[in-house]
Amino acid sequence: MRYLTDRKRAVGKGAGHSGTEHHWYMQVSAVALAFLLPVWVFIFGSALGQGHEAVVATFARPFPAIVTGLVLFVSMRHFAKGAQMMIEDYARGHMKKALVIAAISLSYVVMATGFYALVRIAL
Repeated sequence: MRYLTDRKRAVGKGAGHSGTEHHWYMQVSAVALAFLLPVWVFIFGSALGQGHEAVVATFARPFPAIVTGLVLFVSMRHFAKGAQMMIEDYARGHMKKALVIAAISLSYVVMATGFYALVRIAL
């Protein structure tokens, strides 16, 4: 017969001690996106439907380029953290690790592609 208390059985199976950090990061990035996205939508909307030269001229200016870069960075990090939390809740084992790596990699690929396009337009 095994004499294990309830506490002894629960040791090692509890919280990962990163829930508060994830929660605060998601809250801060959500507030940042709440301010950045309307500004970016206005900038993008003013460039929408114009010719190639006008769009390049719009995003070659510092303010639209910086706002676009911030939206890319914050939204992709927000996506990666949210996807990681969702995957950790619903997947197990090696599949969990593979899906987390895939979600984080996807966010970095989107960020790199966006930043590359911004640099190409700005220069």
